[in-house]
Amino acid sequence: MKILIIEDEINAAKELEKILLSMDASNTVLAILDSVEASISFLKGNNLPDLIFSDIQLADGMCFEIYREVPLKKPVIFCTAYDEYMLEAFDTNAVSYLLKPITEEAVAKAMEKYHRLKSAFEPSVAARSVQQLGERLKYAYKKTILVEQRGYIIPFPVNDIAYLYLENTIVQIGTTGNHQYFITSTLDELERMLDPELFYRANRQFIINRHSIVNVERFFSRKLLAKLVVQTPETIVISKANASDFLRWLEGIS
Repeated sequence: MKILIIEDEINAAKELEKILLSMDASNTVLAILDSVEASISFLKGNNLPDLIFSDIQLADGMCFEIYREVPLKKPVIFCTAYDEYMLEAFDTNAVSYLLKPITEEAVAKAMEKYHRLKSAFEPSVAARSVQQLGERLKYAYKKTILVEQRGYIIPFPVNDIAYLYLENTIVQIGTTGNHQYFITSTLDELERMLDPELFYRANRQFIINRHSIVNVERFFSRKLLAKLVVQTPETIVISKANASDFLRWLEGIS
C-alpha cells in the first residue's frame, strides 16, 4: 500500500512511519510532508497514494486547505492533538483519526477501519467527509474565555477582544471597551483556541481581532502597521514576510 504522511512534527511522523512499516512490509511511505504548500505541490505533481495520514494543524495552516485545493480521491486518517471528546464528533465512516501521541494499537485500529470501509472511499464520499470535518472544526473554536479577576471567574466573549498582547510571560487581553485583563494561557495556546477567520497572529506579541482594525499603514521595508479602535501597548507591526498573507486575511481570502 502506498501511504502519504502529512505531519509537521518530524518525530511523530517518523514514529508513524516506523509503525506502518512494521505492521506490513508491503506498506510504502511515499513522502513525509510538513506543510500545506508542500502537500499541495506533491499531490498535484505525483500519483495519488492509496491512503493519507494527515495532521490537522500544520505549520502554515489547516490541512483542509490541501483538500480544497486538490480534489480528494483517496481516504484520509486524520492525526491530531485535540481531545477525545471533540474527536468523537469528527469521526465518520469515511475517515478516522489518531490521537497523539501515536501508538501502534491506535494505528492498527485505524487501519482495520480503513480496510472495512475501503469500498466506501469513493471520491465524492471522501470529499463530503472532509468538508463536514472542516465545518465541524470551525465550531470547536472558543466563543468565551474565562478570566479571573479579584477572586471571580468572568466568562468573557471572544468577540469583545480587540487584541491579545504578550509582555514577558504575561498575556494581556485588551477589549473593545478599552479594558485590560490578564490571563495565564500562553499566546500560542490562545492562538489555537481562536477562530483564524476572526483573529490574526500579527507577530510574536500580538493577536488582533479583524473587527477592531481601523486601518493599515504601509511602513518602511514593506512592513505594515495595524491601527485598532483602542490604544495598544505597542505599535502593531506585520513583517514584510507576512504582509501579503495579512492583507489576504483582511480581505477574507483563504
